Amino acid sequence: MRIEVLGTGCPKCKALTLNVERAVAALGLEAEVVKVTDISEIVAHGVMLTPALVVDGNVKLVGKVATVEELKALLW
Repeated sequence: MRIEVLGTGCPKCKALTLNVERAVAALGLEAEVVKVTDISEIVAHGVMLTPALVVDGNVKLVGKVATVEELKALLW
């Protein structure tokens, strides 16, 4: 599984990355978590508001810092 956190490095983007890492660990998933900070890559996903979450190429979350529990439900 490839999980991308899209964002420019703002506090909300960092919080989402941390929550994603915690959710992946809690679920015991084998996943690659990648931070994408390049604006052109973010826009290429059709995302205009960050932070955003992309799982295996599909945008799952935009403009929100999901909790660990929300992410666990989304990733499971």
